[in-house]
Amino acid sequence: MSGFDSFSTEFFQTSYSIDDQAQHYDYGGRPYGRQYGGYEYSQQSGFVPPDMMQQQQPYTGQIYQPTQAYTPTSAQSFYGSNFEDEPPLLEELGINFDHIWQKTLTVLHPLKVADGSIMNETDLAGPMVFCLAFGATLLLAGKIQFGYVYGISAIGCLGMFCLLNLMSMTGVSFGCVASVLGYCLLPMILLSSFAIVFSLQGMTGIILTAGIIGWCSFSASKIFISALAMEGQQLLVAYPCALLYGVFALISVF
Repeated sequence: MSGFDSFSTEFFQTSYSIDDQAQHYDYGGRPYGRQYGGYEYSQQSGFVPPDMMQQQQPYTGQIYQPTQAYTPTSAQSFYGSNFEDEPPLLEELGINFDHIWQKTLTVLHPLKVADGSIMNETDLAGPMVFCLAFGATLLLAGKIQFGYVYGISAIGCLGMFCLLNLMSMTGVSFGCVASVLGYCLLPMILLSSFAIVFSLQGMTGIILTAGIIGWCSFSASKIFISALAMEGQQLLVAYPCALLYGVFALISVF
């Protein structure tokens, strides 16, 4: 066994040294230096990009409290205005109790001068309340006439809308016509309230009914004249209004 060991060690004797592995050769078989282009390829460390070789900035923040890079804007700067400066919700919906009260007083006081800027608004909150009140008083008198009230109101508003657009130079919207006619229905609620207690089919009822019709038509024509600048045409506007409110009076009486 010892002879085999001496044989194996003498069989592989050569002049090649392991140090020659570090020698590098080019394509012509000529050895070149270990540095090429200012960089030593025999370095044991891996390749590091040049940007990562720069000195990093030390971390100045606190643990679990990173530096805030984005500052959230407040609600005021995001929406552009303060919430306190925004108009109320009722005003955005077109419900102004001050204007409703002024229109109601204008209807109840026939000799009061109407404000054209207020009367030209499309306010349907008051008319809807007055229509419901008129139907409720008819219901208390034993007359279920809600369908007739809304049907006649729609037909009457459409007819007055066409008529006023033909007579006026500025024109009027359908909402404005419906608003004015609805507010002027308020005296008719008083007539239907009287019908709950008293009968309106006698002479007293006829006189009261005629007075209520004149009251409603005069107030509506006054508001239309002031809102549409139709001077000298109040009687022409009052006549179709009287026809419309006469139908409501017939529902209240009979």
